[in-house]
Amino acid sequence: MVNLQQPHPVIRTPDQRIRVFVSSTLRELADERRAVRAAIERMRLAPVMFELGARPHPPRELYRSYLSQSDVFVGIYGSSYGWVAPDEEISGLEDEYNLAPKTMPKLIYIKNADTRDERLADLIARIQADDTAAYLHFHSPEDLEDQVADDLAMLLAERFDESQIAEDIDPEAAAAALVARVPVPYTTTIGRDDDIAAVRDLLARGTDRVVSLIGPGGIGKSRLAIETALATEDLFPDGIYFVLLEGVLEPGLLLPTIAYHLGIRDNGEAALEERISHALEERKVLVVLDNFEQIVEAAPVLVRLYTVAPTATFLVTSRVVLRIRGERVYEVPPLSTPPGNNPASVDRATRSAAVSLFLDRAQAVKPGFEVTEENAADLADICRQLDGLPLAIELAAAKVRILTPAGISQRLGQSLPLLTAAVRDLPERHRTMRATIDWSVSLLPDEQRELLEDLGVFATRFTLDAVEALGVGRSWEGLEIDALAALVDASLVKQTEMGGRSVFSLLAIVREYSLGRLKARGEADRVRAAHADYYFDLVRRVAPGLGGQAQAEAVVQLGLELPNLRAAVRHLIYTDRLDDAADFAWCLLIYWWISGFFAEVRLWMLELLDKQHDRPITQHTRAVAWFLALWGEMWQRPSEQVVAGLGECVRLFTESGDEGAAAMALAARATARVQLRDPNIAKAEKELRKAVAKLREFGNDWAEAITEVSLGRLAWVRGETDTALGHFDRATELASAGGDIFTTSVAGNLRSRLNFQLGNIEEAEREFILTLLLSVRLHYEEGVAYSLEGICAVAAAHGEAWRASALAVAAGVIRRRIGIFDVGAFTVHTPYLDILRGRDPDSVAAGEAAGAELSVPEAVRLALPQSEHQGVADALRHW
Repeated sequence: MVNLQQPHPVIRTPDQRIRVFVSSTLRELADERRAVRAAIERMRLAPVMFELGARPHPPRELYRSYLSQSDVFVGIYGSSYGWVAPDEEISGLEDEYNLAPKTMPKLIYIKNADTRDERLADLIARIQADDTAAYLHFHSPEDLEDQVADDLAMLLAERFDESQIAEDIDPEAAAAALVARVPVPYTTTIGRDDDIAAVRDLLARGTDRVVSLIGPGGIGKSRLAIETALATEDLFPDGIYFVLLEGVLEPGLLLPTIAYHLGIRDNGEAALEERISHALEERKVLVVLDNFEQIVEAAPVLVRLYTVAPTATFLVTSRVVLRIRGERVYEVPPLSTPPGNNPASVDRATRSAAVSLFLDRAQAVKPGFEVTEENAADLADICRQLDGLPLAIELAAAKVRILTPAGISQRLGQSLPLLTAAVRDLPERHRTMRATIDWSVSLLPDEQRELLEDLGVFATRFTLDAVEALGVGRSWEGLEIDALAALVDASLVKQTEMGGRSVFSLLAIVREYSLGRLKARGEADRVRAAHADYYFDLVRRVAPGLGGQAQAEAVVQLGLELPNLRAAVRHLIYTDRLDDAADFAWCLLIYWWISGFFAEVRLWMLELLDKQHDRPITQHTRAVAWFLALWGEMWQRPSEQVVAGLGECVRLFTESGDEGAAAMALAARATARVQLRDPNIAKAEKELRKAVAKLREFGNDWAEAITEVSLGRLAWVRGETDTALGHFDRATELASAGGDIFTTSVAGNLRSRLNFQLGNIEEAEREFILTLLLSVRLHYEEGVAYSLEGICAVAAAHGEAWRASALAVAAGVIRRRIGIFDVGAFTVHTPYLDILRGRDPDSVAAGEAAGAELSVPEAVRLALPQSEHQGVADALRHW
């Protein structure tokens, strides 16, 4: 990243994803924005495109946050100066240019135009006089795309000699990695210091296995959990994990979701609960479980987890008490309001927390807003009417752009009693929160209100592209940008940046409200269908890349969309589109395999099969559902019934005309045979060979490579090492040729282990290094652990006692953390370590002590030759 304090900015090499901030107006330059994004991505750089960036909201602090994370500023200017908000003096367009650090490289592109806003002409004149900015004129988006790509390439070339890649990991950054998974709030947390201290004290005592933050929606449970997690890093040296359960509606998905956030890949080979328990055992960690109320039936699972992992602590947010043993309940209070009938204090030091929050959020939409003698009574009245509920106060504060405090207070006084009376079945503060949302929404135009309701079908977060796809035929079609901007301004929609793009989200209580209104209008199924169609189309576009050159990018993209992929499958099954649901799941088979979601997919498929009695399904759908449902059973509870069930999948796939899928099911049946108490190895090998031949015939290189790996493992266990090596060679060749880095890593690790065992140490070392590089690139921690162990074996064979021991322990730490189990026959490093322990016990002991303290990036650097450090520097920053 550019060091904004240095006179000469440091530019990273292209493989390290330089971030390019793009500033422009939206509607006028939509085509140009797309062209610039294409140019940046063509250079394998990261575009930072703030979709509502030409507005003054989110606040300048958010602009500054985006800019501080960027390396290059690109400005595209046409005819329009952009919108100037009330009480603002400049547009967001000029604001962004002003906020860009003087030392940041700036590339400015000015579209030829007959007329131009006077203020934009003045801005351009100022830019032309700025010797830190380079500017050019352009005619069309096509010209612009090529020009931006060329200029970025030249900029990198000019500054490459100045670039420096840190050879040592920043100790502070390494320490911060433990809490990096905890989301950082984009706005100031107000009035929670005492609560943070109180919850920290509960966690510090160590006597309560589950601490539950209980309160109504909108009271700030999630924010308190985040701030507490950030304030307790010292109490949990082995890690803090933030698990968002907002889009998790089935109790059976609790374990898969926890596993995902712990980095545990569910490949079906061991029960998830066992792997999670193994990962948490003897580790002092904090696991934050946010929005637990919708799966409260799964609470007993926490008792089982903390029973086997008593050093792990769970911090839960929920609207209802879990009622399990080991739970300590902390009732989250509302913010303090002015006592009695007193007005708000003009003095900051004596101001109540509720009024301070109102003021902070009001100033975000109306700079210069202050507490005065004239509005103090109204502000106090507003906060008291809203019971000190933070979200309700934020919604009211957003209205100061159009209403005075007196106007807000008056309208609340007229509306809240009526609205709360309509929902008498809810507890008091729930009624207040629901009524405040109703009041806030009632002030919106019809199109914006209907958009908000439609957004209720999204899970967790969504993009502008997804919203536009949903809008076809809706009342707000074509108004997406302005309507979303208005909802952001009203604090009903949140906006953040992820992966270089603007993403939007609703708080859980707002999503519930929106979906409830959508159902009441009888529109829920229609909008759910549009949501499912958009993500099904996304899956169809992305899935082909999973088996080839675009694998790493596809895995990342699908990971960002995972909550909505879950919601899309749920929508498809709920609306009885069972064949589409099976096709959706089958398209993502490689993703489920790489990322480890088989337990989750199994739940969907069992639900699908349960519904087939009411709605006919195709043979192919039945085969897909049974195959995915039996995958985990094949490993964890192998039986003749599982073998027979997979045989039925072979038949169903064959009858439906999908011979490639039938061959994959045949390979799975063979694998199931090997797992039986009395395995039929000969028959399993025959079926695997037949599957390989069929998959080769149909050109399914990914499945053929995986099946060759199975044949290689089988041959190795039987002692046929030459045959095993041949299968691993073939698997690696197939995967590598196709760009499948995951299978290349899996097959390569096995081949290098076997080569090492056969005495081919130099060849094994080369491949261990290669598989380590691939695993780091894919963020595949199992592969990292295997590769570290392999390099450990090589180091041990060379007599490097300290290095070998450190790598072995570092790999073991990863294994325990993500719950890896392995077949003893494939372990090659331990015998050599035992020999070194006898020869040089002091060095081994010192290495083991050091290895226990290594972070993953440090262990990777220790394993790799110095010449490879630069190539993995960027990937390691994300661990």
